[in-house]
Amino acid sequence: MNGVFDARMDGFRKGTHAVLNMSADQTSASLASGKILHHVAGGVGTITFNNPAKRNAMSLDMWEALAEAIAGLTADPEVRVIVLAGAGGKAFVSGADIGQFEVLRHDAETAEKYSQRSVVVVHALDDCPKPIIACIDGFCLGGGLLVAMLADIRIAAEGSQFGIPAARLGAAYGYAGLERLVSLVGPSRARLLMFTGMRIDAAEALRIGLVDQIVGVSELRPRTVELAQSIAGNAPLAVAAAKITIAQILKHDCNRDMEAVRRIGIRCADSEDFREGRRAFMEKRKPSFRGC
Repeated sequence: MNGVFDARMDGFRKGTHAVLNMSADQTSASLASGKILHHVAGGVGTITFNNPAKRNAMSLDMWEALAEAIAGLTADPEVRVIVLAGAGGKAFVSGADIGQFEVLRHDAETAEKYSQRSVVVVHALDDCPKPIIACIDGFCLGGGLLVAMLADIRIAAEGSQFGIPAARLGAAYGYAGLERLVSLVGPSRARLLMFTGMRIDAAEALRIGLVDQIVGVSELRPRTVELAQSIAGNAPLAVAAAKITIAQILKHDCNRDMEAVRRIGIRCADSEDFREGRRAFMEKRKPSFRGC
């Protein structure tokens, strides 16, 4: 991760006013036949799951396109924050497209091949040095919950539903997803969710630590914009340092990369942004950070 981080973080530039709605001066691209959309506006890259007819269920090509979109926004020097959202107002992501299972995941061999291709999403999200916000409206189930859990912050609209129905499908949920679930809600609640396949509402998800905030449906996008703007206005290296260090804290002590923590600390201390932050504080003005 840290080699990727060093190469990509040098490219951060200005862009502190994030907006999630498309406009003429924004760039946009579509992937997987338009089912994965992404655009950049004012320092924020937004990825939209655009399969509302299936409640944004993810086909294999959508998983691969999502990884490609994450990689592109990670490498984009204009992007400081990444937002994930679902189209249609009914779902964030309702899970994997079950319609593909009979062909692509009908036995152990095909399931392994499917996993090998789709796991690129886990790596793309997990290795991204930029903050990722999941903007959740509606169903967030199965693989969709994995995507949300791999984000750094989860904001949910009232009425959203969460769950992992693997036990009801006869499927084993992957290690990466269970590792995140346990880290967020603890092993006891993880067992309850996994053994029963139950769904929980946004209030319960907040209570157990699965999401960080819940807001009214009409407030979801404005609140996400506000949060993204707040993060994008801070020093990118300092934000990345927090993300890297927290990731190491969550690892077992024998697996922690303390050298990575030391390196990012040195980069922050030697950065122009650190000097700008001190000057702005003394001059009682808002700092202008450049990510270097």
